Amino acid sequence: MNNPILTLSSSPHIRDNTTVHSIMRDVVIALIPATLAGIYFFKFRAALVILTSIISAMASEALWQKLTHQKVTIKDLSAVITGLLLAFNVPPTIPLWMVVIGNMFAIIIVKQLFGGIGQNFINPALAGRAVLLASWPVAMTTWTLDGQTSATPLAILKSGHGNLPSIFNVFIGNVGGCIGETSALALLIGFLYLLYKRVISFHIPVFYIGTVALLTTIIGRTSFMNGNGIYEIFTGGLMLGAIFMATDYSTSPMTKKGQIIFAIGCGLLTSIIRIFSGAYPEGVSYSILIMNLIVPIIDKFTIPKNLGR
Repeated sequence: MNNPILTLSSSPHIRDNTTVHSIMRDVVIALIPATLAGIYFFKFRAALVILTSIISAMASEALWQKLTHQKVTIKDLSAVITGLLLAFNVPPTIPLWMVVIGNMFAIIIVKQLFGGIGQNFINPALAGRAVLLASWPVAMTTWTLDGQTSATPLAILKSGHGNLPSIFNVFIGNVGGCIGETSALALLIGFLYLLYKRVISFHIPVFYIGTVALLTTIIGRTSFMNGNGIYEIFTGGLMLGAIFMATDYSTSPMTKKGQIIFAIGCGLLTSIIRIFSGAYPEGVSYSILIMNLIVPIIDKFTIPKNLGR
């Protein structure tokens, strides 16, 4: 007994070198291609919105933690990602003060009031976008490209009026839309980087995007089996949402089985909203937020029970 061989201790029992900072750093790196694409297509104004969004997110977190006598954690980069993702979800012409309000809501109301990183039950950036869209719908749906007002491909698909951009322009991002969602190519580069670094798995993005491709092809915009699922998955915020927001650790299911159910649910809701809603052409944000609320139920039925229970 004087020379014990085994030591009993509380979990966790398996450790590695992965930290919150290292994960967030890899996500920031993965978002760089989409950031550069947004600035290239939407010019200086996009850079200004992105910078304002990141600074206001970090300032909101630091200010709240200072006022509530908590440790300031902005160096973990999670606030940077929230600010960057919120900037990706707004048009480049949005007034900068709206960007600040969106970040204050995302960081203080959605993240900090529920306990900080890992405790929020819905995605902060998407919640900030939803508030901005509900409060200032005109500013949030005024799209420009090269200084000219233009409809998004999804708006053209919804209305049935106007000329759709080529699938090449849709794929590289040379279309009107939110700053970070237009270039599927840039977002896919980020996706491959996250897979390589094992920050996320393929389950949620592939099943989410695959469900939208399948359902929009089968249901179709005008008739059964007459849809263009490939065009649908490159338009709007599907790639951005599926890769960078539906995969949020704290708001997605724990198991692979649960993640697949979650992703299919997101894809089903997105397809229904896009095709059947009255005037709203996009469905990604609300689909992910709704499925975020169902995650505890999914976990309840997909997490293996403890031995003996």
